[in-house]
Amino acid sequence: MDNVELFDAGEKGKGLRTTKDLKAGEVVFTEPSFAAVVFDSLSQQVCHNCFRRQVNLHRCAQCKFAHYCDRTCQTACWDEHKQECAAIRNKGKAPNENVRLAARVLWRVQKDTGIVSDSQLISVDQLQDHLADMSTDSLKELKINVQNFLDYCPNTKHGSEYISHIFGIINCNGFTLSDQRGLQAVGVGLFPNLCLVNHDCWPNCTIILNHGNQSSLNATLHSKKRIELRALGKIAENEELTVSYVDFLNVSADRQRALKHQYHFDCMCKSCSEHFKDDLKMAAKETDGKKVVKLSRECLEKQEPVLGDTHLYKLRVLSVASEVLSYQHNFSEAAGYARRMVEGYTKLFHPNNAQLGMAIMRAGVTHWHAGLIEVGHGMICKAYAILMITHGATHPITQDLESIRMQTEMELKMFKKNENDYHSMREAALQNKPTGKMTASLSGEANVKALSYKQ
Repeated sequence: MDNVELFDAGEKGKGLRTTKDLKAGEVVFTEPSFAAVVFDSLSQQVCHNCFRRQVNLHRCAQCKFAHYCDRTCQTACWDEHKQECAAIRNKGKAPNENVRLAARVLWRVQKDTGIVSDSQLISVDQLQDHLADMSTDSLKELKINVQNFLDYCPNTKHGSEYISHIFGIINCNGFTLSDQRGLQAVGVGLFPNLCLVNHDCWPNCTIILNHGNQSSLNATLHSKKRIELRALGKIAENEELTVSYVDFLNVSADRQRALKHQYHFDCMCKSCSEHFKDDLKMAAKETDGKKVVKLSRECLEKQEPVLGDTHLYKLRVLSVASEVLSYQHNFSEAAGYARRMVEGYTKLFHPNNAQLGMAIMRAGVTHWHAGLIEVGHGMICKAYAILMITHGATHPITQDLESIRMQTEMELKMFKKNENDYHSMREAALQNKPTGKMTASLSGEANVKALSYKQ
């Protein structure tokens, strides 16, 4: 935490700011979870320690609920799972993820008094719970969770009021954890220092989950999952650090409504106050000098004469159409939709936004599979530059993309050397046919690498 310090952020309460100048892609700080749990629906598909999706997970022989990659992950997680294991065995089944997370938080508080290291800037007890701001329905759900917790942990020393406080903290401060490819939310965790980073719809930082190094035999390094706060651009000394709590691909009024409902504050950031890019997100085309106001959401064919290229509805349909067509191996048509989607996203997102980088990566791979190697390689290189900032060089997504980038670079060289040979070899590789004399254009090893398509 040497790069940051706690400060009074006025109406926003506490906040974090930098103690030195930071550059794009620099890790501002890292933080292991205070407590974290896998979602109920994925309890048998995701390791309960490192949060990787795996096949053939090993089940805890005692509670028969927790699952792990291997013995190393199970050993690393035992301190956190020990009391949970006994509680599940006594109860006969595991409660929902909210109760499980609250229990892990309270067990950790009881053991470490809410602060687990010198680098933790705030105790868990001091985090906001916003119980007074909750709706009647939310309070009813909270009351049910508290009762389920007491059934799960009947010997707890904590009263209902303090347990309610913990549930309120989780509701407002819980951070969703993704799998190792960043493709699916698989769990939720509590990170006290991260909770101090305030919201901005156009933030200067992004959050990435690092799952640790699974190849290490050392249990500490093998599965030391942690979040990394990374700078999206240059950040000056003493500048406040911000992240976005909601998806920017919503108009300002919708973002403000979501923030008020979930986090109980009125967002007055510059993007919301000035309705930044709202006009692009809801842009309509003009026909004969008049704006068409009726927005069709049924299909792209009906949207084309109605919605602007940056309209959220059109972008969402373009994304779905591209993914479905790619799944059906109709890459040529999918590439056209993916290109239009990326063009719209580029006008809306921060240039180093992680979601933009992932979208460009998918579009680049789609163009590559469609045989459009020049455009595909260009997109893949652009995506790689963004993900180097948002994810870092050691993240599995970045490493996968680096392999793809090297492969498309090799194919692009072949394409520029002899376009006809390239397309002939590509078709032969896709159809598993021998390439004959055309294999002379590259070495045998290079051909295998160049024409090995990842579907």
